[in-house]
Amino acid sequence: MTVARITSVQCCSPTGLHHMSYKEWGDEHNPEILICVHGVTRVGDDFDVLARALSSHYRVICPDVVGRGRSGRLLDARLYGIPQYVSDMVTLIARITAHSDAARIDWFGTSMGGLIGMALASLPGNPIRKLVLNDIGPTLDPAALRRIGDYIGQDLRFPDFERAARFVREVSLSFGEHTEAQWTKLASDVLRQQEDGAWVRHYDMGLAQPFANATPDTAMADQAALWAAYDAIRCPTLLVRGANSDLLSHATAVEMTGRGPHAQLVEIANVGHAPTFMHDDQIAIARQFLIA
Repeated sequence: MTVARITSVQCCSPTGLHHMSYKEWGDEHNPEILICVHGVTRVGDDFDVLARALSSHYRVICPDVVGRGRSGRLLDARLYGIPQYVSDMVTLIARITAHSDAARIDWFGTSMGGLIGMALASLPGNPIRKLVLNDIGPTLDPAALRRIGDYIGQDLRFPDFERAARFVREVSLSFGEHTEAQWTKLASDVLRQQEDGAWVRHYDMGLAQPFANATPDTAMADQAALWAAYDAIRCPTLLVRGANSDLLSHATAVEMTGRGPHAQLVEIANVGHAPTFMHDDQIAIARQFLIA
Protein backbone atom coordinates (compact mmCIF):
# COMPACT_ATOMS: atom_id res chain seq x y z
CA MET A 1 0.00 0.00 0.00
CA THR A 2 1.22 3.50 -0.84
CA VAL A 3 2.20 5.43 2.28
CA ALA A 4 2.16 9.23 2.43
CA ARG A 5 5.00 11.38 3.69
CA ILE A 6 4.23 14.48 5.77
CA THR A 7 6.55 17.47 5.71
CA SER A 8 6.29 21.26 5.62
CA VAL A 9 7.60 24.36 3.91
CA GLN A 10 8.23 27.78 5.45
CA CYS A 11 6.14 30.59 3.99
CA CYS A 12 5.97 34.34 4.58
CA SER A 13 3.18 36.80 5.30
CA PRO A 14 3.40 40.57 5.94
CA THR A 15 3.41 39.86 9.68
CA GLY A 16 5.94 37.05 9.84
CA LEU A 17 6.78 33.48 8.89
CA HIS A 18 4.60 30.40 9.15
CA HIS A 19 4.88 26.78 8.11
CA MET A 20 2.57 25.00 5.68
CA SER A 21 2.33 21.25 6.16
CA TYR A 22 1.73 19.00 3.18
CA LYS A 23 1.15 15.33 2.54
CA GLU A 24 3.03 13.75 -0.35
CA TRP A 25 2.13 10.55 -2.18
CA GLY A 26 4.01 8.61 -4.86
CA ASP A 27 7.54 8.80 -6.21
CA GLU A 28 9.23 11.97 -4.95
CA HIS A 29 11.29 12.11 -8.17
CA ASN A 30 8.26 11.91 -10.49
CA PRO A 31 8.07 15.10 -12.60
CA GLU A 32 4.32 14.61 -13.05
CA ILE A 33 2.89 16.49 -10.06
CA LEU A 34 -0.73 16.91 -8.94
CA ILE A 35 -1.46 19.49 -6.25
CA CYS A 36 -4.77 18.94 -4.43
CA VAL A 37 -6.11 21.79 -2.30
CA HIS A 38 -9.07 21.52 0.07
CA GLY A 39 -12.06 23.65 1.06
CA VAL A 40 -12.21 26.45 3.60
CA THR A 41 -12.42 24.38 6.83
CA ARG A 42 -11.06 21.10 5.51
CA VAL A 43 -7.52 19.67 5.27
CA GLY A 44 -5.19 17.90 2.86
CA ASP A 45 -6.19 14.53 4.34
CA ASP A 46 -9.45 14.92 2.40
CA PHE A 47 -7.59 13.70 -0.68
CA ASP A 48 -6.18 10.48 0.78
CA VAL A 49 -8.36 8.23 -1.39
CA LEU A 50 -7.91 10.26 -4.57
CA ALA A 51 -4.17 10.67 -3.99
CA ARG A 52 -3.64 6.97 -3.38
CA ALA A 53 -5.58 6.15 -6.55
CA LEU A 54 -3.53 8.55 -8.71
CA SER A 55 -0.13 8.10 -7.06
CA SER A 56 1.02 5.52 -9.60
CA HIS A 57 0.91 8.26 -12.23
CA TYR A 58 1.54 11.40 -10.17
CA ARG A 59 3.55 12.68 -7.30
CA VAL A 60 0.52 13.99 -5.38
CA ILE A 61 0.92 16.97 -3.02
CA CYS A 62 -1.89 17.75 -0.54
CA PRO A 63 -1.21 20.82 1.62
CA ASP A 64 -3.04 22.01 4.70
CA VAL A 65 -3.66 25.65 3.81
CA VAL A 66 -2.35 28.00 6.52
CA GLY A 67 -4.72 28.21 9.48
CA ARG A 68 -5.86 24.60 9.07
CA GLY A 69 -4.79 21.19 10.26
CA ARG A 70 -1.06 20.66 10.78
CA SER A 71 -0.09 24.05 9.31
CA GLY A 72 0.71 27.18 11.26
CA ARG A 73 -1.56 30.12 12.00
CA LEU A 74 -1.30 33.72 10.79
CA LEU A 75 -0.67 36.47 13.32
CA ASP A 76 -3.14 38.75 11.55
CA ALA A 77 -6.43 37.01 10.73
CA ARG A 78 -7.25 39.67 8.14
CA LEU A 79 -4.65 38.04 5.90
CA TYR A 80 -6.63 34.81 5.55
CA GLY A 81 -7.51 35.15 1.90
CA ILE A 82 -6.64 34.17 -1.66
CA PRO A 83 -3.58 36.48 -2.08
CA GLN A 84 -1.83 34.93 0.94
CA TYR A 85 -2.80 31.41 -0.10
CA VAL A 86 -1.49 31.93 -3.64
CA SER A 87 1.78 33.26 -2.26
CA ASP A 88 2.12 30.16 -0.07
CA MET A 89 1.41 27.85 -3.01
CA VAL A 90 4.09 29.54 -5.10
CA THR A 91 6.52 28.84 -2.26
CA LEU A 92 5.34 25.24 -2.12
CA ILE A 93 5.76 24.78 -5.88
CA ALA A 94 9.27 26.21 -5.69
CA ARG A 95 10.09 23.66 -2.97
CA ILE A 96 8.71 20.59 -4.71
CA THR A 97 10.18 21.45 -8.12
CA ALA A 98 13.59 22.61 -6.87
CA HIS A 99 15.37 19.54 -8.26
CA SER A 100 13.30 18.99 -11.40
CA ASP A 101 13.47 21.32 -14.38
CA ALA A 102 11.02 19.04 -16.18
CA ALA A 103 8.27 19.20 -13.54
CA ARG A 104 4.71 19.45 -14.84
CA ILE A 105 2.01 20.73 -12.47
CA ASP A 106 -1.70 19.87 -12.55
CA TRP A 107 -4.15 21.26 -9.97
CA PHE A 108 -7.24 19.86 -8.27
CA GLY A 109 -9.05 22.39 -6.10
CA THR A 110 -12.18 21.84 -4.04
CA SER A 111 -14.15 25.00 -3.23
CA MET A 112 -11.56 27.40 -1.73
CA GLY A 113 -8.82 25.24 -3.24
CA GLY A 114 -10.39 25.88 -6.63
CA LEU A 115 -10.38 29.64 -6.06
CA ILE A 116 -6.67 29.45 -5.22
CA GLY A 117 -6.12 27.44 -8.39
CA MET A 118 -8.09 29.93 -10.49
CA ALA A 119 -6.05 32.84 -9.14
CA LEU A 120 -2.75 31.03 -9.70
CA ALA A 121 -3.68 29.76 -13.17
CA SER A 122 -4.61 33.30 -14.24
CA LEU A 123 -1.11 34.68 -13.63
CA PRO A 124 1.35 35.13 -16.51
CA GLY A 125 4.03 32.47 -16.44
CA ASN A 126 2.10 30.17 -14.10
CA PRO A 127 3.04 26.46 -14.14
CA ILE A 128 -0.43 24.88 -14.16
CA ARG A 129 -0.98 22.54 -17.10
CA LYS A 130 -4.47 21.21 -16.27
CA LEU A 131 -6.98 22.58 -13.76
CA VAL A 132 -9.86 20.86 -11.96
CA LEU A 133 -12.36 23.13 -10.20
CA ASN A 134 -14.52 21.16 -7.79
CA ASP A 135 -17.84 22.95 -7.19
CA ILE A 136 -16.55 26.50 -7.34
CA GLY A 137 -16.71 29.45 -9.71
CA PRO A 138 -16.48 33.24 -9.86
CA THR A 139 -20.11 33.86 -8.87
CA LEU A 140 -21.03 32.39 -5.49
CA ASP A 141 -24.45 32.37 -3.86
CA PRO A 142 -24.56 35.02 -1.07
CA ALA A 143 -26.82 32.94 1.19
CA ALA A 144 -24.48 29.95 0.89
CA LEU A 145 -21.51 32.17 1.72
CA ARG A 146 -23.30 33.46 4.82
CA ARG A 147 -24.05 29.87 5.85
CA ILE A 148 -20.39 28.94 5.48
CA GLY A 149 -19.27 32.06 7.35
CA ASP A 150 -21.65 31.33 10.23
CA TYR A 151 -20.43 27.74 10.41
CA ILE A 152 -16.77 28.76 10.47
CA GLY A 153 -17.26 31.21 13.32
CA GLN A 154 -18.91 28.77 15.74
CA ASP A 155 -16.26 28.12 18.42
CA LEU A 156 -17.64 24.76 19.50
CA ARG A 157 -16.33 22.21 22.01
CA PHE A 158 -17.54 18.64 22.25
CA PRO A 159 -17.14 16.30 25.24
CA ASP A 160 -16.33 13.26 23.10
CA PHE A 161 -15.41 12.31 19.54
CA GLU A 162 -18.78 10.73 18.83
CA ARG A 163 -20.69 13.98 19.35
CA ALA A 164 -18.08 16.00 17.48
CA ALA A 165 -18.23 13.56 14.56
CA ARG A 166 -22.03 13.73 14.55
CA PHE A 167 -21.83 17.52 14.22
CA VAL A 168 -19.36 17.32 11.33
CA ARG A 169 -21.61 14.82 9.59
CA GLU A 170 -24.72 16.96 10.05
CA VAL A 171 -23.10 20.05 8.54
CA SER A 172 -21.57 17.98 5.73
CA LEU A 173 -24.66 16.13 4.48
CA SER A 174 -24.40 18.03 1.20
CA PHE A 175 -21.29 15.90 0.45
CA GLY A 176 -23.70 13.11 -0.55
CA GLU A 177 -23.91 9.48 0.51
CA HIS A 178 -20.93 7.93 2.31
CA THR A 179 -20.33 4.80 4.33
CA GLU A 180 -20.01 4.96 8.11
CA ALA A 181 -16.25 4.49 7.75
CA GLN A 182 -16.05 7.37 5.28
CA TRP A 183 -18.05 9.67 7.56
CA THR A 184 -15.75 8.78 10.45
CA LYS A 185 -12.71 9.66 8.37
CA LEU A 186 -14.23 12.93 7.16
CA ALA A 187 -14.80 13.86 10.81
CA SER A 188 -11.50 12.64 12.24
CA ASP A 189 -9.53 14.55 9.60
CA VAL A 190 -10.82 17.90 10.90
CA LEU A 191 -11.14 17.24 14.63
CA ARG A 192 -8.52 17.22 17.36
CA GLN A 193 -8.62 16.57 21.08
CA GLN A 194 -7.36 19.25 23.43
CA GLU A 195 -5.40 18.64 26.60
CA ASP A 196 -8.56 19.03 28.70
CA GLY A 197 -10.19 16.22 26.70
CA ALA A 198 -12.58 18.36 24.66
CA TRP A 199 -12.82 17.86 20.90
CA VAL A 200 -12.64 20.92 18.61
CA ARG A 201 -12.38 21.59 14.91
CA HIS A 202 -8.79 21.79 13.75
CA TYR A 203 -8.59 25.32 12.35
CA ASP A 204 -7.98 28.89 13.45
CA MET A 205 -11.23 30.61 14.46
CA GLY A 206 -9.73 33.70 12.85
CA LEU A 207 -10.75 32.26 9.48
CA ALA A 208 -14.19 33.71 10.15
CA GLN A 209 -12.93 37.30 10.23
CA PRO A 210 -12.79 37.91 6.45
CA PHE A 211 -16.37 36.62 6.17
CA ALA A 212 -17.49 38.92 8.99
CA ASN A 213 -15.79 41.90 7.33
CA ALA A 214 -17.42 41.30 3.93
CA THR A 215 -19.88 43.89 2.60
CA PRO A 216 -22.05 43.93 -0.55
CA ASP A 217 -19.50 46.24 -2.17
CA THR A 218 -16.52 44.01 -1.36
CA ALA A 219 -18.51 40.97 -2.52
CA MET A 220 -19.16 42.62 -5.89
CA ALA A 221 -15.51 43.59 -6.21
CA ASP A 222 -14.42 40.05 -5.35
CA GLN A 223 -16.79 38.60 -7.94
CA ALA A 224 -15.47 40.92 -10.64
CA ALA A 225 -11.89 40.00 -9.75
CA LEU A 226 -12.70 36.30 -9.87
CA TRP A 227 -14.31 36.56 -13.30
CA ALA A 228 -11.29 38.51 -14.55
CA ALA A 229 -9.03 35.75 -13.20
CA TYR A 230 -11.18 33.02 -14.73
CA ASP A 231 -11.21 34.76 -18.12
CA ALA A 232 -7.39 34.90 -18.05
CA ILE A 233 -6.98 31.13 -17.61
CA ARG A 234 -5.58 29.39 -20.68
CA CYS A 235 -5.06 25.79 -19.54
CA PRO A 236 -7.56 22.93 -20.08
CA THR A 237 -10.11 23.13 -17.26
CA LEU A 238 -12.62 20.68 -15.84
CA LEU A 239 -15.50 22.05 -13.77
CA VAL A 240 -17.20 19.53 -11.49
CA ARG A 241 -20.49 20.60 -9.90
CA GLY A 242 -22.62 18.85 -7.33
CA ALA A 243 -26.02 18.90 -9.01
CA ASN A 244 -27.61 20.09 -5.75
CA SER A 245 -24.93 22.67 -4.92
CA ASP A 246 -26.17 25.79 -3.19
CA LEU A 247 -22.85 27.59 -3.70
CA LEU A 248 -22.27 27.21 -7.44
CA SER A 249 -25.41 27.58 -9.54
CA HIS A 250 -26.04 25.61 -12.73
CA ALA A 251 -26.32 28.91 -14.60
CA THR A 252 -22.87 30.05 -13.45
CA ALA A 253 -21.42 26.64 -14.34
CA VAL A 254 -22.87 26.86 -17.83
CA GLU A 255 -21.52 30.41 -18.22
CA MET A 256 -18.06 29.08 -17.31
CA THR A 257 -18.22 26.67 -20.26
CA GLY A 258 -18.63 29.59 -22.66
CA ARG A 259 -15.88 31.95 -21.55
CA GLY A 260 -12.33 31.97 -20.22
CA PRO A 261 -10.87 28.47 -20.61
CA HIS A 262 -14.28 27.13 -21.75
CA ALA A 263 -14.36 24.55 -18.97
CA GLN A 264 -15.64 21.05 -19.56
CA LEU A 265 -18.61 20.61 -17.19
CA VAL A 266 -19.55 17.45 -15.31
CA GLU A 267 -22.43 17.49 -12.82
CA ILE A 268 -22.73 14.77 -10.17
CA ALA A 269 -26.25 13.74 -9.19
CA ASN A 270 -27.43 13.60 -5.56
CA VAL A 271 -24.50 15.68 -4.30
CA GLY A 272 -24.41 19.29 -3.15
CA HIS A 273 -21.38 21.29 -2.07
CA ALA A 274 -19.02 19.57 -2.63
CA PRO A 275 -18.18 16.14 -4.11
CA THR A 276 -15.53 14.47 -1.93
CA PHE A 277 -13.90 12.30 -4.63
CA MET A 278 -13.80 9.38 -2.22
CA HIS A 279 -15.96 7.28 -4.57
CA ASP A 280 -14.69 5.28 -7.53
CA ASP A 281 -17.03 6.94 -10.03
CA GLN A 282 -15.90 10.42 -8.96
CA ILE A 283 -12.23 9.42 -9.04
CA ALA A 284 -12.80 8.11 -12.57
CA ILE A 285 -13.96 11.59 -13.63
CA ALA A 286 -10.71 13.14 -12.39
CA ARG A 287 -8.59 10.36 -13.84
CA GLN A 288 -10.14 10.64 -17.30
CA PHE A 289 -9.54 14.40 -17.49
CA LEU A 290 -6.09 14.47 -15.92
CA ILE A 291 -4.48 11.34 -17.28
CA ALA A 292 -6.39 10.05 -20.33
